[in-house]
Amino acid sequence: MTNIQFIAKSVATAPVNIQKTVQLLNEDCTIPFISRYRKDQTGNLDEVVIEQIAKLNKQYDELIKRKESMLKTIEEQGQLSPELAKKIQDSFDLQELEDLYLPFKKKKKTKADVARENGLEPLAKIIMAQNNDDIDFISTQYINDNVINEEAALQGARDIIAEWINENIHVRQQLRRLFHRKATITTKVIKIKKDDEAAQKFSQYFDWSELLSKTPPHRLMAMLRAENEGFVKLKIEVDIDEAYDIIDELILKRQNDTTPHIQLAIEDSYKRLLLPAIANETLQEAKAKADANSIQVFATNLSQLLLAPPLGEKRILAIDPGYRSGCKVVCLDEKGDLLYNETIYPHAPQNEDAMAMKKIRSMVNSYKIDAIAIGNGTASRETEFFVKKIAFDKEVQVFVVSEAGASVYSASKIAREEFPNYDVTVRGSVSIGRRLSDPLAELVKIDPKAIGVGQYQHDVDQNKLKEELDATVIRCVNSVGININTASKHLLSYVSGIGEKLAENIVQYRSENGPFDDRKQLKKVPRLGDKAFQQGAAFIRIKEGKNPLDNSAVHPEAYPIVEKMAKDLKLSVHELIGNKDKTALIKAENYTTPEIGLLTLKDILKELEKPGLDPRKSAKIFEFDPNVKSIKDLKSGMILPGIVNNITNFGCFVDIGIKESGLVHISQLKAGFVSDVNEVVKLHQHVEVKVTEVDEDRKRIQLTMIL
Repeated sequence: MTNIQFIAKSVATAPVNIQKTVQLLNEDCTIPFISRYRKDQTGNLDEVVIEQIAKLNKQYDELIKRKESMLKTIEEQGQLSPELAKKIQDSFDLQELEDLYLPFKKKKKTKADVARENGLEPLAKIIMAQNNDDIDFISTQYINDNVINEEAALQGARDIIAEWINENIHVRQQLRRLFHRKATITTKVIKIKKDDEAAQKFSQYFDWSELLSKTPPHRLMAMLRAENEGFVKLKIEVDIDEAYDIIDELILKRQNDTTPHIQLAIEDSYKRLLLPAIANETLQEAKAKADANSIQVFATNLSQLLLAPPLGEKRILAIDPGYRSGCKVVCLDEKGDLLYNETIYPHAPQNEDAMAMKKIRSMVNSYKIDAIAIGNGTASRETEFFVKKIAFDKEVQVFVVSEAGASVYSASKIAREEFPNYDVTVRGSVSIGRRLSDPLAELVKIDPKAIGVGQYQHDVDQNKLKEELDATVIRCVNSVGININTASKHLLSYVSGIGEKLAENIVQYRSENGPFDDRKQLKKVPRLGDKAFQQGAAFIRIKEGKNPLDNSAVHPEAYPIVEKMAKDLKLSVHELIGNKDKTALIKAENYTTPEIGLLTLKDILKELEKPGLDPRKSAKIFEFDPNVKSIKDLKSGMILPGIVNNITNFGCFVDIGIKESGLVHISQLKAGFVSDVNEVVKLHQHVEVKVTEVDEDRKRIQLTMIL
């Protein structure tokens, strides 16, 4: 089976599209570049499918390497028969391959190994043949210095048979099917931990049992966390008699004197070898699926967060609220550069609200502030009320901004490089202000796990999580495009084909030579060759540059085509851009080339209508209920405005303007059945909710969107 055939089993597209995609990937083309600028070659495959092809191609390569390793090891042992070699070569199922390899796998000395050393394998073969009615007498012939009597001989033979049964590929396959269909997951509380305060959040699992195949991912993750933290014991099991029946049917051929010995070997093999292995394997498979589900939830949330509406290039005053330590205030210019910082004390215990108002008014006037960003942490609501009481000389928009991860950024190496002369409090305030201006540009500097928009992110496979989140960030950055003359090196590093080192070189070149005024200047950046230029040029934007196409998503390789379009219409390129009436006259089929087909040309025409259009909407002001300042103010039946600030498989969490977010369970999102929370709500969506239950002691709020 070729890699294309292997991928085609899982991807619903023509093999030729897979082949071309793999070829482009092998040529070091990035996924954003392929999906956007090679649509004609791939049959218009999107990023998700291309990522799937890339993963399956990698999986195929790993399978080939694993098979080569297995064949080599078995051959070195002198046990590679032509039949076994063919089975391994023909298999592309990793589980089946591991089953075939199991008898030859290096392992610690087993009971069966000891029995073989004692000369008992011939006896085991006689019993396994099931042709003899006088096995007790035959066993006396195998007594020696290490085998003291008949029972010891028979026990050793059964140990060997138990290992054979464990290594029987058909037994393992049938038991797997049983576990996949009927395995239950059971948890029991560890008695000495039952009254532990930290254990109470897992009280649901103190005595729990359900079919594993029906266990929702978030519930499985909760049970595994409870076990990891030492509060419960977890078991995966099936009906033992049903398991014995499966093995009996495959192993037992007839009834005679050997039958009791084979049945004892079956019981031993199942309890000692098969059950622990298959149960663990089944749990790991379920965990892998739950991981994939949780990672996808995290990636979806992160994507929505990164693509949150930006305010744009405005002068912003940002406030990191606080009580005793005061509110840290910074003033930023249109590019997000720090102009001024100050600390004010409008709240208890200082209560210097008059002086604080005077300072805020002065800063707004002095630095021509357009908007105010207030972090949503401690003292956020009080600070918002305080700011809104100030009589400004002009209209100033006030936004409450999520400060999740701001403290992580402020103590990071990135923040120290950006602001070496300022402490963490100033850096945190700058981050709050910048994420109002452009969430994407600021949040790429923070480890996504610190942003708090996932579920069980610390419990899932960390390598797979990082891989998926990195892909998500890359996808978001390249879908928006970046201004090369204002982007940080951290944002630039996510641009298709660039990476960290070239991003540093671009920033260094920019600081030494001034702003870029032409995409072609990228080729002057040290170590930025033709390949990197091809992959990344169309994802950068140059505002007011020499060529108007440099501020669009049109790839430089297509510039001659656009120039020909303009010439045919007797227009300049500048006159053609944004001229919908003129672009409507262009027939794409007249401009196809061997490299650029109809799909790409249609994208070009669409881009010419609205060049460089930011796919994100504009930021909007949101007003919380002014009467709700803490959980104590909540009453059942209250209808409140809120913002969705996290999405999970079981519902969404909504910020209603207090420290604690409320949960809208999936069943309360709307009337009728909901299979996917993302079908109903998106991160940062403004919603209206009703309070259904308030538990002050546990700090839990239940909400509904069914009003």
